[in-house]
Amino acid sequence: MQIEDIKVTQRSNPSQRIIALGIVFAFLYFASNIVITLLLAVLLAYFLDPVVGVLERIFIPRALGALLVLLAVTAIMAGIGYMVVNRADQFLDAWPRYSGILRHIATEFDTRISTVEKQVEAITPVEDRVKTPTRPVEPPPIRDWLFRGAGSLYSFVLVATFVPFLVFFMLAGKRRIWKATMGFFPDEDKERVQEALDQVNSMLRSFVAGNALIALILMLLSWAFFMEIHLDYPFLAGCVSGVMNLVPYLGAVLAWIPPFLIGMGQWSTIGPYLGTAAVITLMHVLGLNVLMPAIVGRRVHLNALSVTVALLFWGWLWGAIGLILAIPITAVIKVICDHADGWEPLGRWLGA
Repeated sequence: MQIEDIKVTQRSNPSQRIIALGIVFAFLYFASNIVITLLLAVLLAYFLDPVVGVLERIFIPRALGALLVLLAVTAIMAGIGYMVVNRADQFLDAWPRYSGILRHIATEFDTRISTVEKQVEAITPVEDRVKTPTRPVEPPPIRDWLFRGAGSLYSFVLVATFVPFLVFFMLAGKRRIWKATMGFFPDEDKERVQEALDQVNSMLRSFVAGNALIALILMLLSWAFFMEIHLDYPFLAGCVSGVMNLVPYLGAVLAWIPPFLIGMGQWSTIGPYLGTAAVITLMHVLGLNVLMPAIVGRRVHLNALSVTVALLFWGWLWGAIGLILAIPITAVIKVICDHADGWEPLGRWLGA
């Protein structure tokens, strides 16, 4: 019997690629907790790896150095968290005063809306006035709130529990993991894979370190500004406002919320609100358009359109955490496309 050679082509057609992308996106959506935990661990590991490398050069074993670095980071985060929680408790103690102001503003707004509706109804012809039956809005069952809270708590516990272990294993076993990863690729592609991994390594480390530095600068500037204008709880407002300033495009508006909310109990005119909004917007422009390109822009080569699309997509897929991870994920995709046959046009489009 004659045996015929069968040639198998490895190039996929567009339909197969679309199906594969659909499967990947479905996995990212339904397994979001696992994927987000892994991505956060990878970013933190890239950020801490240089410190572990320094300890290794002074003859501290890599596993011990990774443990010491994690303990130091945990202590720093615990200290910052204690300070923030302490100020937050003070703010919550004074919350009844702020809630009363919020209710007064909401009542005033509803009154004005009702007045406008009555004026519109007065000039509307009688034949056009159709009374539509209104159904009372029923609050969602308590079990729905419990299920939502349980899901959020599960996500937080999953991240807080597994990220430190994942980071430790990634840092301690970096060489073994790197060598095992290179074993997945044939010898003729290892040089190109090595180059791509080096670019990803440099880009992620620069992105995380740059964002951490910019967040610290914006937090200190916001704290100093709020102390200068004698705003209550300046440290709490400065921390929250400084972190929110890092969100591209939306950060300039989101960073207004903490000082505006606290300022309602102190300000009676519109002047302080306008001045605070102007200063915070200036900080946002300084951080995102001056500091960010100078510190991170040399490594993350993405155009404005690709960044906007990435923020929309990953924000829709994963919510707030998606806005944080959108840029590094898209930058890694660009590096992969630049080094993968057939995907170079997409890489050029992302960085055009």
